[in-house]
Amino acid sequence: MSAGAAFIPPGATLGVLGGGQLGRMFAQAAQSAGYGVVVLEADEAAPAAQVTGRHLAARYDDPLALDQLARDCAAVTVEFENIPAASMQWLDARVPLAPAPGALALCQDRAQEKALFKRLGVPCAPHAVLTAGVDPHAVSADLFPGILKTTRLGYDGKGQMSVACAADLPAAWATLGGVDCVLEKKLDLAYELSVVMARGRDGCAVLYEPQQNLHRDGILFASFSPGPSITPDLAEAAQNAAGTVAQGLDYVGVLCVEFFVLRDGRLLANEIAPRPHNSGHHTLDSCDVSQFELQWRTLVNAPLLAPRQHSATVMLNLLGDLWFDAAGQQREPDWATVLAQSGVHLHLYGKHAPRKSRKMGHLTCTAANPTEARQNALHVCTVLGLEPF
Repeated sequence: MSAGAAFIPPGATLGVLGGGQLGRMFAQAAQSAGYGVVVLEADEAAPAAQVTGRHLAARYDDPLALDQLARDCAAVTVEFENIPAASMQWLDARVPLAPAPGALALCQDRAQEKALFKRLGVPCAPHAVLTAGVDPHAVSADLFPGILKTTRLGYDGKGQMSVACAADLPAAWATLGGVDCVLEKKLDLAYELSVVMARGRDGCAVLYEPQQNLHRDGILFASFSPGPSITPDLAEAAQNAAGTVAQGLDYVGVLCVEFFVLRDGRLLANEIAPRPHNSGHHTLDSCDVSQFELQWRTLVNAPLLAPRQHSATVMLNLLGDLWFDAAGQQREPDWATVLAQSGVHLHLYGKHAPRKSRKMGHLTCTAANPTEARQNALHVCTVLGLEPF
């Protein structure tokens, strides 16, 4: 679809590949503007399927379901990156699609991401790519200690492991199945941040202020906006780098670029998420335009409005661990006490089977200033039994 693509008005039906919480929040945002939404997802009880008028319960490569999606929808998007490339290419020939198949395919592969950063002049961590036929003993000693990550299908700390020295690399690679991997040098991190942005088919882009992120066990625990450690110069550098990545991909849609900030002040790109991002969930409650509204706006060629953040915020992920007491018995968290706290916004995703490390929802704590937002979030942590930050 060209840069001069026509606006798709409300009343049209939009499609989304993937039925998780990102698809759910996209659907709710699009529906609020008057769009119908169809979700393609095999899981009958998927979070997005619970809120949409139409659900195609099929695999992402099911030809009949893809044909139905293309015939019923004015445009189609995705809620996670690991959609089969062939499905995306088939859809791209028949219906407006955002993001494009090429951008999605690149973001499915960490090695290609690193190559993109290098080509665009965006600094990233020192690394080596391990593929079939590569001698692991030939990897530079400067990369140790390092973190070995599978190039595909890794998320929330999965598909990666620490490697202390060169002698440990062959066994670590075998543990990860001998698949294509990236070995990254361990860095002296001060903290992590992310930039969420949207770019239209006409090249117009809008960005949120970076949020500072805190991970625990490889899973995002909290996001802070404004980030307490993010200086104006660093925020500008991160936004410029994210914009460079989006332009380099000729990207259309919502995009998140995650960064490392080293103790020496350097900013290094880490990963690209070609979709709304967990760290941007706070925009639902802290901004006048959420990342999910920007997602449907890019899809239907609506004007992209620069988002305005009206409240300081702390976002807390709610994992399945909260649904179990110290004895391992399942119980419901004390939502009544949580919701008695001013500025607390609860978002649960409709997942009926809590389990350890599963993202069940999130809480956004908003306030007039960062100190109050932090205090509200710390109170929530006390009520729910979460380790304070």
